[in-house]
Amino acid sequence: MKSFYNITIGLLIVTGVVTYFWHPFAWSLVLTVPIILVGLMDIIQPKQTIRRNFPVIGRMRYWAEWMRPKVYQYFIESDTDGTPFNRLSRNVIYQRAKKVVDTTPFGTQLNVYEVGYEWLNHSIAPLDGHKVEQHPRVMVGGPDCKQPYSASILNISAMSFGSLSKNAIMALNGGAKLGSFAHNTGEGGLSPYHLEPGGDIIWQIGTGYFGCRNKADGTFNYEAFAERAKTPQVKMIEIKLSQGAKPGHGGILPAAKVTQEIANIRLVEVGKDVNSPPFHTAFKTPIEMMQFIGKLRELSGGKPIGFKLCVGRKSQFLAICKAMVKTGISPDFITVDGGEGGTGAAPLEFSNYVGMPLRDALAFVHDALNGFALRRHIRIIASGKVSTGFEIVKNLSLGADMCNCARAMMLALGCIQALECNTNKCPTGVATQDKNLMKGLDVDDKKVRVKNFHNETVKSAAELMAAAGLDDPRRLHRSFIYRRISASQIQTYAEMYPNMLRGALLEAPFPAGWELDMMHSHEETFDPSITYA
Repeated sequence: MKSFYNITIGLLIVTGVVTYFWHPFAWSLVLTVPIILVGLMDIIQPKQTIRRNFPVIGRMRYWAEWMRPKVYQYFIESDTDGTPFNRLSRNVIYQRAKKVVDTTPFGTQLNVYEVGYEWLNHSIAPLDGHKVEQHPRVMVGGPDCKQPYSASILNISAMSFGSLSKNAIMALNGGAKLGSFAHNTGEGGLSPYHLEPGGDIIWQIGTGYFGCRNKADGTFNYEAFAERAKTPQVKMIEIKLSQGAKPGHGGILPAAKVTQEIANIRLVEVGKDVNSPPFHTAFKTPIEMMQFIGKLRELSGGKPIGFKLCVGRKSQFLAICKAMVKTGISPDFITVDGGEGGTGAAPLEFSNYVGMPLRDALAFVHDALNGFALRRHIRIIASGKVSTGFEIVKNLSLGADMCNCARAMMLALGCIQALECNTNKCPTGVATQDKNLMKGLDVDDKKVRVKNFHNETVKSAAELMAAAGLDDPRRLHRSFIYRRISASQIQTYAEMYPNMLRGALLEAPFPAGWELDMMHSHEETFDPSITYA
């Protein structure tokens, strides 16, 4: 601060002396005076110590912080370093979206002896990858479902209008229409931008019940649900219990963001804060949840009804399974969202330290359903950082029937992983409501890229399965994937996650490691059925 005063006084004296002898030099004040004023503003403001102690020059720190992620991404990180998606992953997404060469030269860049490295067991007698089914489908719908849906093994995960721009939503749904796969609306409701392109829709219903709520108190509105659920484009309906990026965390849409358009889509009041509680008010117990699922299936005309969750307490999911057995009502599908899943904005602690990762959660859910003899009619959808054919194959081998991906689809749209999703300043017009930014996203061009990425990724998964000698995804199992657990030890998923025998959880004695969670679970409550003094 003292140096600033000395420099300012010295600069003004020099300017005055030079101007006395050469008058045009006075024009230099056009540059120096604004800089001096900025420095005085830095000294006066009380919030930032660096700016007060080092006027003007201290501002470079904040500029450097803003530039750091960009410099790191383009000039410092290696092809395998970047997070959440490294350069290798981003490149293959871009290449497949643009339908250009997606091969890699000179061999793998991965350290195959690093703990955590995984690979597929190929066959000595592989199949011709060009002759197997390139776009396998999965039928979703149990015995009580009157309108089963034939789904792709890869679909667009939940992303709401409001979180994404209307152009991004229309490009995603347009891609789904071109590629014959489904697009999840996210909990923000069913918007005109989801419907306009004509792609298949998975309508997600979160705790805010947007699009099917009573405006006055935010409770579930069955009439509004029935009206929208019968929309022909809506193929499946998903009840969101929690998501991997911020499980157990609610939210508030500030009044300033509740425009007339948002209010109409979400059935809320204009200009008022809108709460999304961390829990559902339409049901309180596992049995009530199953009854709610049965009611929605009836009101929708028999469409597939499922739920999405990030696994937390194992006993709570087991309580849901017990409720399925007791009521005879079960969902048509369950979406398992891993703790590594993405979001536009979440508290750091929730993103980093809450929620079970996908691989562990997926194996648990599959085994639990099999243990209660429920797996046959319930499809499992894996969601969480899926971007390549190998990740699809890994998830299918663990027990999934199909996969959802969100961030990979955003990258196919043109996202550059600028990490600006929570600022409304997404430079590619994907995660923003700024009209000047979103108009740069051309819907007609990007919907083709979304379709291309989907088709090429599913094709790569089919080719991997052919290399393993498989012509049907249902033939994948845990013995097909190896994982390095130390420098000299490897295990298959089957060794890491031993398969559960069908019906093994219907009566005691229960398999080792399941006893405590089974003891704590009850279909009448989500709370532990046994408490400790």
